[in-house]
Amino acid sequence: MNRRERRSTFKASKVAQHQPSATTPAALYEAGVHHLSAGRHLDAQICCQKALALDAGHADTLHLTGLLCLQAGQLDHAIEWISRAIRQQPKTDYLTNLGNALLKLGRREEALATFDKAVQLEPDNAGLWKTLGDVLADMVRLAEAILTYQHALKLNPRLWEAAHKAGTLLHQLGRTEEALDLFSLHEQMPADDSLKLQMRALSMYILERFEEGLQDIQSAHTIDPTDAGTCSYVGVFLRQLKRDEEALPWFDQAIRLRPDFLGAFHNKALALVQLHRFDGALAIYDQMKAISSSAAAADFDASLIQLLTGNFETGWAGREARSNVPGLAVSRFEFSQPRWLGKESLAGKTILVPEDEGMGDTIQFARYLPMLAARGARVIVRVNDPVLPLLAGIQGVSQCIPHSVEALPAFDLYCPVGSLPLAFETRLDTIPPGVGYLPQPSEARMKIWEDRLSGCFGVEKKLRVGLVWSGNPKHLNDRNRSIPMQLYLRLLDLDAAFISLQKDPRPDDKAVLEQADIIDVSTHLTDFTETAALINCLDLVITVDTSVAHLAGALGLPTWILLSYQPDWRWLLDRDDSPWYPTVRLFRQDETRNYGPVLDKVRSELAAMIAARKSR
Repeated sequence: MNRRERRSTFKASKVAQHQPSATTPAALYEAGVHHLSAGRHLDAQICCQKALALDAGHADTLHLTGLLCLQAGQLDHAIEWISRAIRQQPKTDYLTNLGNALLKLGRREEALATFDKAVQLEPDNAGLWKTLGDVLADMVRLAEAILTYQHALKLNPRLWEAAHKAGTLLHQLGRTEEALDLFSLHEQMPADDSLKLQMRALSMYILERFEEGLQDIQSAHTIDPTDAGTCSYVGVFLRQLKRDEEALPWFDQAIRLRPDFLGAFHNKALALVQLHRFDGALAIYDQMKAISSSAAAADFDASLIQLLTGNFETGWAGREARSNVPGLAVSRFEFSQPRWLGKESLAGKTILVPEDEGMGDTIQFARYLPMLAARGARVIVRVNDPVLPLLAGIQGVSQCIPHSVEALPAFDLYCPVGSLPLAFETRLDTIPPGVGYLPQPSEARMKIWEDRLSGCFGVEKKLRVGLVWSGNPKHLNDRNRSIPMQLYLRLLDLDAAFISLQKDPRPDDKAVLEQADIIDVSTHLTDFTETAALINCLDLVITVDTSVAHLAGALGLPTWILLSYQPDWRWLLDRDDSPWYPTVRLFRQDETRNYGPVLDKVRSELAAMIAARKSR
């Protein structure tokens, strides 16, 4: 046999290997499964066609045809074929694959019904219950998802993923004790499983049990030191423990393992910012943008450094990236009207100014609203309910509407309140005046507050000091900017009248507050106009960085703000005053990042103020 004949014979034998010799639907189906597992999709399809030619209702073959369509991305066809298989013979794997196909098309209700049928067929299958819980969680039916995960755990107490997900949802709903009970199941987890250790560590992260989480994630790294994600997570836990210097090598190791790992770059930059190495952080943000042109977080975070260091021109422009950063608590707008950023004339135009960030930002930037009116605009403001009565009285505001109102009045242009400094090209030396733009509370309202305070023993003769110790617990930097109310106890033996301005104190703080010598009238603080009226009856406000700090500063009351070592951009660096509010004084943490010395300094300054008052 010559070479050509041998080659021809070899080809024929190879073709024969791929051609099914089976003649029954079941045998053709098995051959199709074999071809599919080997990646020979065309051969698998031929087997299915032959099997269905012999028996058009062969359920396994109908299902296999659906799987081939699913792998080819033909979701509609996949759903049709698998549905035909289910009509012939409902099986849990058929239903599961149909449910997954429906989910990929966003048909959640149908997918939920499908997984529910699968559970009915195998009610003791913990994995199916877990999958059903995943769908419910995806549909934000959280309470039902939790019950479903819990049932899965009854069937299989070692289903760690169900425990993790149920605990996470319980934590989101504020059911912390129940979450802890579920996370405690992780203690039974095998110590040599890297993935499960990662899951337990992330659970500890959610519960802010960072020391325990760090141990787990380090153990996971010991098992698999080549996992870039684990390396980065070690750094993240160290950052949460304020050990940023130790975190840096872990981010570097993650980047060496995965050079395009944007998350590790970002976390390294955040660590450098906490260490006040701003040039290094800016260089990393440039690297992130070189890796991905869509790295909006890099532009946004770089802008905060520019603003913090006083470079407003670059900072305001970069800050516009905030609406493109996933997960950032910023409102996004899709108005058909054009966005105004200071270039077009406003004469005779109506401009909508929607709130886009926190209420403190809104109060701070409300100083620009009269400036819009001065350019000839009719100004409509859209804000959250608590701040609405306060802003409605600002000079130049024609209409103030709440976010809850969906139907907007007619307008020509819009500018988010957070973009007003950019629109007016604000520099450090051109910041609009920080006092006088908010309307003063009415005399009648202030008299009500005076009467309330006068009914408290000793208030008339003493220095009146308002206290705020925590802000929004959902704020990304809440752990650093809020403090335990317990820390204020070191002030309370001074000869002053202390009044709580704190809304919704946390459970631990509430217990301390009930035992402390503080006048608590916070139930009457129904909106910012009430808080403004009370503040006007005080001599001093001591607060962490929250909306009350802006309110007190804008009202011109002496205000002492406690700041973390890495403060919000608006307070700048290395100064104890603020160009935004002339009556504000800043008390900053040093590099130890401890609020104890800050409160000691506040106590010393407050004692001096009390003594000076008595000597007058």
